[in-house]
Amino acid sequence: MTDEYDVIVIGGGPAGENAAAYAIAGSDRTAAIVERELFGGECSFWACIPSKALLRPGAVLDLGEAMPGVTASGPQVGDVLARRDTFIHHHDDSSQVEWAKSAGIDPVRGAGRLVGEKLVEVDTDDGVKTLCARHAVVLATGTTATIPDIPGVREALPWTSRDATNLTVVPRRVAIVGGGVVACEAATWLAELGAEEVTLLVRGDRLLPRNEPFASAMVLQGLLDTGIVKVRFHTEPKLVSRRDPEDTGVGHIHGGPVTLVLDDGELEVDELVVATGRTPATSSLGLDTVGLPAGYIEVDDQLTARGVPGDWLYAVGDVNHRVALTHMGKYQARVCGDVIAARAEGKPLDGMRFTASADHQQVPQVVYTAPELAAVGLTEHEARTAGHAVDTVELDIEVAGSALSRDDFHGRAKLVVDTAADRILGATFVGPDMGEQLHAATIAVVGQVPMDTLWNAVPAFPAVSEFWLRLLESWRQKTI
Repeated sequence: MTDEYDVIVIGGGPAGENAAAYAIAGSDRTAAIVERELFGGECSFWACIPSKALLRPGAVLDLGEAMPGVTASGPQVGDVLARRDTFIHHHDDSSQVEWAKSAGIDPVRGAGRLVGEKLVEVDTDDGVKTLCARHAVVLATGTTATIPDIPGVREALPWTSRDATNLTVVPRRVAIVGGGVVACEAATWLAELGAEEVTLLVRGDRLLPRNEPFASAMVLQGLLDTGIVKVRFHTEPKLVSRRDPEDTGVGHIHGGPVTLVLDDGELEVDELVVATGRTPATSSLGLDTVGLPAGYIEVDDQLTARGVPGDWLYAVGDVNHRVALTHMGKYQARVCGDVIAARAEGKPLDGMRFTASADHQQVPQVVYTAPELAAVGLTEHEARTAGHAVDTVELDIEVAGSALSRDDFHGRAKLVVDTAADRILGATFVGPDMGEQLHAATIAVVGQVPMDTLWNAVPAFPAVSEFWLRLLESWRQKTI
């Protein structure tokens, strides 16, 4: 038997959910989402949600300690983990399943793969089920943690990001291989939750290398100021070994002590975390049956897979390698769903809602370290490399609002300005709660708001956002 749907989505994370919902919204079209693990995906259970649940208590404690008259004690690990578990619903995805049904989407649990044009096979508990799409198949399978090719590392059963976000016990001594977002955030919460030694082993010469250098330096200093985190640059383990490795489950210590052989000696830790990138989850997706190579799936700005005739195959989220961020995957999915709906109804793809443009040089991201790093658009280096006529304005965030928010406020902001077009190409803010300040910059970048126009966007007093006025004043001094 073959079940027919208008739209079939393989991958039940936020991107897949949004693609299905938008593709059938306000119509009698049908959709199915195929998911091999938990509906809600990586973000809901093993990435964004649990990581931010682990990081927020430390940020609140830090704020309390910065306010005279406010007493605060350290985070209670058991309570922090319990709160995290409520946000990930103890790995129960029943609410996600019910949401899908309420949206008119059939959830199909099992491993799905392409077997031909608009055909999907699913290995379910009841056997193999074949699904046929009338209009579209959307691939939203995301990525998995990459295990680096270091001798002995696989045999040592290291933690990946899933273990770090779903930890059940805080290791006393931890080594983290990597210097990106996962590594920096994990180091932050491990130090806040009671690890005694956290060592980042970074192959390059700085943390978060895709960001402005000043931002990398401030995040580094924040980690070092804990007195717990150490960072070693130009360092990568040569050999890894572990005493009595054992697969004890996600978030549990995977055996005895781990020994890492480095250039200048050995490092022994209780747990090793690998945070060295992601691999597309497409190896068993049947891409060859539709003429696609293994790996990431290249798409156009309508999220249609390149190299597949007929405009029926789409890919959204991490799997298309445009931007590995949940909010951008959901953005792509909204565009994708609208494109599928328009094509199904024979309507033209006119208007910006049918073109994914924000994931080209307009991407917002927040790194929830202490201090937070919030950035959107291009860095100065990226803008100059792209050939823009560039000037910058950069200053410490010192306004009444920041001083009132906490006694030890320390932050810095930078704008990258296209002088020919008189608009902002990128912005980077570093400081407490800077993620909440980012959207104004995102609107300015995406909306291509002229710098002169921003003079009329008056920041409220005494809010932290008053630093926008200082940025504009500094820019004015450079241009008069």
